[in-house]
Amino acid sequence: MDIKKFKEIIDKSKSTVFLGGAGVSTESGIPDFRSAAGLYSKDNDLGYPPEYLLSHSFFANETDKFYEYYRNNLIYEDAKPNKAHLALAELERRGKLDAIVTQNIDGLHELAGSKNVIEIHGSVYRNYCSSCGKNYDVKKVLGADGVPKCDECGGIVRPDVVLYEEGLDMGLLDRAVSFVKGAETLIVGGTSLNVYPVAGLLEYFKGKNLIIINKTITNFDNRADLVFRDSIGEVLSGLID
Repeated sequence: MDIKKFKEIIDKSKSTVFLGGAGVSTESGIPDFRSAAGLYSKDNDLGYPPEYLLSHSFFANETDKFYEYYRNNLIYEDAKPNKAHLALAELERRGKLDAIVTQNIDGLHELAGSKNVIEIHGSVYRNYCSSCGKNYDVKKVLGADGVPKCDECGGIVRPDVVLYEEGLDMGLLDRAVSFVKGAETLIVGGTSLNVYPVAGLLEYFKGKNLIIINKTITNFDNRADLVFRDSIGEVLSGLID
């Protein structure tokens, strides 16, 4: 049985890293982006494609409308960690997982108890004044009437998330590359591996074991030692039973 083989790989592996995408959080009720039920398939009243609504240009040019869309579609304050998040946190506690590299901005890995999490696209729970740099939590954005403004200088408070047209934090990307390079086992879950530069991280993996958990085919399936098309929560839970 594949889950038995998966457990054996993790037990023997000297270093394991998890690379995850939006599919990790769908079982917590947070929609992904590109699936049939994803965010990009939803109609919106603003008349723009979602990629533009989450772009730096839209943030800069129509800031009030950006926040209207952002609050309604990117923040899920009531979401709770699912079996996948909890299993990964437990693997880390057992010394079986070195790091999580996530494309998600929902903070659920930390909420589950994971410590070494590299949030490559940022987090909705971190926000800062674009003028003076003062930090704010998510309540500043949710509680604002329109555009959130800094208490200190009156500048616009923006989410610490990477919008379209913006570059990744190179320090975070370098950390992610370092962990992937050093891993004997890489688990990839809940991502189609179509979004770069994150998908490009797999090119740095030179370890022994590549495991992919995703409900649809990825371009890297033929390289994998194990491929699971099942619920990511159920698969990862099988490692800690």
